[in-house]
Amino acid sequence: MLVQRGNPLGYKPIGKLLKNFAIPSIVSMLAMAIYNIVDQIFIGQGVGYLGNAATTIVFPIMTISLSVAILLGGGAAAYAAIRLGEKKEDLAEKALGNILILMTIFGVFLTCAGLLFLEPLLKMFGATHATMPYAKTYGSVILLGTLFQLWSIGLSNMSRTDGSPKFSMYTILLGVIINFVLDPIYIFVFNWGVAGAAVATVESQLISTILLIWYFLRKSKHMRLKREIIQFDWQICKEIVYLGISSFILQISVALLQVIMNNSLVYYGNLSSVGGDVALSAMGIILKLHMIILSFCVGIGVGAQPILGFNFGARQFKRVKKTYVLAAFLASGVTLIGWGLCMLFPTQILWFFGTEHSVFNDFAVHAMRVFTAGIFCAGFQVTASSYFQATGQPKKAVILSLSRTVLALIPLILILPLFFGLEGILYAGPCADFISVTIAAVLIYKELKHLKRKIKKSTLIPNYNTSFVG
Repeated sequence: MLVQRGNPLGYKPIGKLLKNFAIPSIVSMLAMAIYNIVDQIFIGQGVGYLGNAATTIVFPIMTISLSVAILLGGGAAAYAAIRLGEKKEDLAEKALGNILILMTIFGVFLTCAGLLFLEPLLKMFGATHATMPYAKTYGSVILLGTLFQLWSIGLSNMSRTDGSPKFSMYTILLGVIINFVLDPIYIFVFNWGVAGAAVATVESQLISTILLIWYFLRKSKHMRLKREIIQFDWQICKEIVYLGISSFILQISVALLQVIMNNSLVYYGNLSSVGGDVALSAMGIILKLHMIILSFCVGIGVGAQPILGFNFGARQFKRVKKTYVLAAFLASGVTLIGWGLCMLFPTQILWFFGTEHSVFNDFAVHAMRVFTAGIFCAGFQVTASSYFQATGQPKKAVILSLSRTVLALIPLILILPLFFGLEGILYAGPCADFISVTIAAVLIYKELKHLKRKIKKSTLIPNYNTSFVG
């Protein structure tokens, strides 16, 4: 009987590994997406489409805060992982102390700057005379909770690196549950409207932050939060920013898309019979539904990365290929199901967000079917990007990550409405999907051919990464 030893990533069944790694990632990504959509569901039922439009207008502010959280939290997590691998736990702990300092500075700055320039920012993000009061109310409360958003996301990344991915997942899930419970109480019972939804979001992020701070004070395995590590170190901060900058750029591109999309919807919506506020509210819901579908794909891609990276480094290219194909198949299946639901049941899906306005209902159903027509391509594109990132090909990964948003969707939103008005914005969605998946298909086709040649060569090379004993 052979007993296999070594890292299980190199010999355990791919399906089992992918399940173990992907499910926590999917749950975490889905929880983050649900954070944003829960408010819209209850606001749609309790306030109406103008309240939903307000959350869409404020969303770029939340995305900018998220970008900073990913820059600092993701960069610090990567830095700490490297230092822990080098057995330098003292430097990993210093990274924890330094991101607490950085997140506090950025959190206070974003809150003060946002509140000071709130009205001009909201106008830039697409607020109209009708939606401005709702957006100011919702946005001001969200800005007051910026620090908790940064801390909860940043510390969640660090706890994952510390070796507690499940605890990280549970803190995010708990925040979502609290938000889900408090939203209807504050909106329907206390009659706080959009302010109630914002307060529920901030309180849920606060509770997640408290749990994560408790973890690093009492339960952490390698990085303990203590007074002496909270000292600013310029070199560590510089490395944290360097490691997190690519994710920051990707997230900022999403914020740019949101601003361009919002303004285009208001402008061309007002030129049509639909109206800008209705168009903005409907597309805000549809984009959040996109986030739900894509959360599954990103979770599968992130879950596949450790398996891909390890086996690529170990020259077990058959396992690399099998992992990628399985991940792409699962992600594509998810997007195909999501696409089918949007095509067949748009009215039933939109019912959750309120249906008091006939013009809104008709446009939202039409917009969902058109804008989501190419979403079934997303699973393939997302997992292709994850593959290149995991196998040390960052340029291709960045190209694929930016292909839909920056290379395709933003230019199409600016160009197509010049000829087709509001309809041009809707058709920009599937066009961008098909362009990005074509780029992904070309890169993956070449990569699989290259991988096939490596598989042939590797059959002649012994595998030194695992050992066998009888």
